[in-house]
Amino acid sequence: MAIALNLKILALLLSGIGLFLSAWMIIPAPNMALLTLRVGVPEVSPWLLVLNATAGGVSMVGVRHSWLQRLTLGASLVGLLLSAMPLIQMPATQQRMEVAMREALGTNYLEQIPNQLQIQMRSQPFSLTDSFTGINLREVRYTPDIQFASPDGVSLKMDIYRPLQVGKYPAIVVIYGGSWQRGDPKQNADFSRYMAAQGYTVFAIDYRHAPLYRFPAQLDDVLTALAFIRQHGSEYEADPERIALLGRSAGAHLAMLAAYQQSETLPVRAVVSYYGPIDLTEGYANPPRPDPINSRSVLRAFLGGSPAELPDLYQKASPINYAIRPQPPTLLVYGRNEHVVQVRFAQGMYQRLLASGTTAILLDIPWAEHAFDAIFSGPSNQLALYYTERFLAWALRS
Repeated sequence: MAIALNLKILALLLSGIGLFLSAWMIIPAPNMALLTLRVGVPEVSPWLLVLNATAGGVSMVGVRHSWLQRLTLGASLVGLLLSAMPLIQMPATQQRMEVAMREALGTNYLEQIPNQLQIQMRSQPFSLTDSFTGINLREVRYTPDIQFASPDGVSLKMDIYRPLQVGKYPAIVVIYGGSWQRGDPKQNADFSRYMAAQGYTVFAIDYRHAPLYRFPAQLDDVLTALAFIRQHGSEYEADPERIALLGRSAGAHLAMLAAYQQSETLPVRAVVSYYGPIDLTEGYANPPRPDPINSRSVLRAFLGGSPAELPDLYQKASPINYAIRPQPPTLLVYGRNEHVVQVRFAQGMYQRLLASGTTAILLDIPWAEHAFDAIFSGPSNQLALYYTERFLAWALRS
């Protein structure tokens, strides 16, 4: 009797936890505190599958004799279905992304990538094993805290990642996110280490934060970092003629602006936007529902007011307004379940870039939320990483 009771309690506990967590696959986060949960749940879905399957197995014991166990079994099955959504959608998503890559870059684009790069890239878009064991990260040379500027007495630094072997490598400038208000270059360090091991010099750069410093201070800092790389890049084995910008969220917004303004200081060969803001005026007028970060408040802090007060500044700060002429090849990676930067903005940007004659790719991940790559080995980041490294290898080839 004691064993049976303990099994019932265990089944109830496991199924309750599994269903609660799995439900965030489809429930939008109403506030910032719950946004973390909404972001993370799809990316640990393989672990949730195990949890829900275990709960279901325990619930099966005596299921015919207890309404409670039948209830816990039902909860486990619902949780199992929800947590399986990324894996169920994975094959069709992979196929759609592969088609998008080949339509934009050519059916033979992989043949244009040097063999030494191809053999190091991930062999498949998704590995269930990697979801549990993690993506292998090889050793690299790491040089932290290199100061590149000190505007208004604010020390701006960059972290630099390089392959172990001395050489001359294409460069990737990585710009972190954080609503333009927080963050540092050490965010998403796994990505920087991974790409350095693949044969790149990676510069993870800093910028001043709002609301103390408002736009265009952040863009000025990015451009200053690019000028520093132009001047000192050879010291860090970077080829200044082969450089790409990659940003996340607010950092992606700055990456697009810097790339599209085509600074004479350092021409950019490609830009990658992970869930970056695109049209700030429209984003203010029609924020997401729900709006977990209070988008209007974030934009006012960044720009100093509303679009009604500062219409020209909002126009200047919106990357979509620069897609009126050919721009560097652009990869847009967004979650279709976004409730911070809605995917409709990426779709509009994609169409505008195509119309301008720009090589553009839009990869949207059906189950993903904002900041989907926070879990490096999650299903969303595995997809993003697979196609990002191919895009960059193509764009930065000799």
